[in-house]
Amino acid sequence: MRNKFFYTFSSFFGALLVAAFFFYFKYKFSEYRFIDFNKIVLYTKNDIFIPKKNEYTLIIFSSRMNNLENLIKHVKTAYPILAVDIFQKRKIYPNIIYTTAGINTIIKLIQYLNIYEVPVVVNIKRYHKLLYKQDSPLKVINVK
Repeated sequence: MRNKFFYTFSSFFGALLVAAFFFYFKYKFSEYRFIDFNKIVLYTKNDIFIPKKNEYTLIIFSSRMNNLENLIKHVKTAYPILAVDIFQKRKIYPNIIYTTAGINTIIKLIQYLNIYEVPVVVNIKRYHKLLYKQDSPLKVINVK
């Protein structure tokens, strides 16, 4: 009788552990999002942006609300800066990849990353070819 209880309890406990690990790793994996540059088209001043580096610091902002040069002072990074202007002005800044996109692309990007407030910054890292994975938590840039 005692062995039967032990086997029943241990199999239940084992199934509980497997389920806990599954949900934990599913949560951790979904915590960070993916950006597929096959589906997201960003425009620079004269061309379509195609990522060449393995890592970028992505800044999503509105040039109507914020000055990019002022925002960059509040961002510490060793990676190239990829700035996406949701106000869609096309400018050139030294040492910054300044991009814009169509409204549908901007909406996709906001949905992919779960953005609720701008300006935000996040690091992205190449996962496979043109697929990049979010490599840091999304952080709102406070300029005050």
